[in-house]
Amino acid sequence: MLQVNPTVPSAQFTSIYRGLSEIFPDQPDSSDPDQNLAQRLLQCDRPLRVKLGIDPTGAEIHLGHSIPVRKLRAFQDAGHTAVLIIGDFTARIGDPTGKSEVRRQLTEADVKANAETYLDQVRPILDFDTPGRLEIRYNSEWLSGLDLGKILELLGTMTVGQMLAKEGFAERYGKGDPVFLHEFLYPLMQGYDSVAIRSDVELGGTDQKFNIAVGRDLQRHFGLRPQFGLLMPLLLGTDGSQKMSKSLGNYVGLQDDPLSMYSKLEKVPDALIGDYFELLTRFDLSTLPENPRDRQKLLALEVTRQFHGAAAAQQAQQAAINLVQGTGEPAAGVPEFSLAGVNFPAKFFYLLGATHLCASSSEARRQIQGGAVKLDGEKVSDPNKEFTSPDELVGKVVQVGKKKFARLVL
Repeated sequence: MLQVNPTVPSAQFTSIYRGLSEIFPDQPDSSDPDQNLAQRLLQCDRPLRVKLGIDPTGAEIHLGHSIPVRKLRAFQDAGHTAVLIIGDFTARIGDPTGKSEVRRQLTEADVKANAETYLDQVRPILDFDTPGRLEIRYNSEWLSGLDLGKILELLGTMTVGQMLAKEGFAERYGKGDPVFLHEFLYPLMQGYDSVAIRSDVELGGTDQKFNIAVGRDLQRHFGLRPQFGLLMPLLLGTDGSQKMSKSLGNYVGLQDDPLSMYSKLEKVPDALIGDYFELLTRFDLSTLPENPRDRQKLLALEVTRQFHGAAAAQQAQQAAINLVQGTGEPAAGVPEFSLAGVNFPAKFFYLLGATHLCASSSEARRQIQGGAVKLDGEKVSDPNKEFTSPDELVGKVVQVGKKKFARLVL
């Protein structure tokens, strides 16, 4: 992680520098405000316009996605203007970054449905109330009106060689996998967003450096002052080995109920606790408890509080303790799974797989045979145990390991 630049007043800007992986351009000894972010922050005579673009390619945001949103809030707190761009146009192309194959193009209806939940999910993080601190823009405002002449102008700012230098494109091209021309438009259109809203700073994960750099190039092309790029690390998931991802099942969703959120975070591997505290909280890292288990509990409680409030976080913590110890009544916090879509009679391994407490039916079999599954506190060891009716299960809690659980309902 980068250290706070000593020329910046720490009381005002520590949260801006916290957890950053890279700033570009960055010449710490320069007094040029176009080469040194600290100088830009110190010398600006107006609030900076700080851009973050999010494409609604899915309906759910997870904690990994929240990291640049938190940085956007840090700029708001320092008096600058957050410009949150909902990529309702670019989402229909799909960001090819890090993808080994072409992304499925979404329809306008797909994108609209996904976008509806995004603002609600980031509301606990951003300041929506202070006048002048937040602009919410949709990039269809300017991208849907581009004519062929303007598109050709954008295409004329980059070579095929430059595009093939982008992570993912070169790999696919080298393997002989198709790279479609419409994918080349994505970084150009995301870059044009920076032109349209005249951004001074753009935020993104480390995988977004190419796209942010294109924004700088396009700003120069159109006679604007180039933005700074601030890159944040990609959060490893709860498995401790791969980037947080819904498809990998190692994620914590911003819409997770309090008990699910708390329970997932409480088992974050010890090696990741420091990064999670740095990127997801404002805690002084030097004040954290020495005991790893206490750090896990504190992390889980704090992040759950951020999204659900202190009372709900405390209730989730107590419900998690009750489930582990087999004491108390955890009903208020246990997430529910509806049996309405299950065809009976049904074998237990299939039911367990359907709850998504296991990634698949085969994993459900392994967990049951390994003695890791309980139904209402009693261990079930036969994966083929059959239930003829949902009436046998309604109201019961199924549990996998110490932290995964669901109450079965109709």
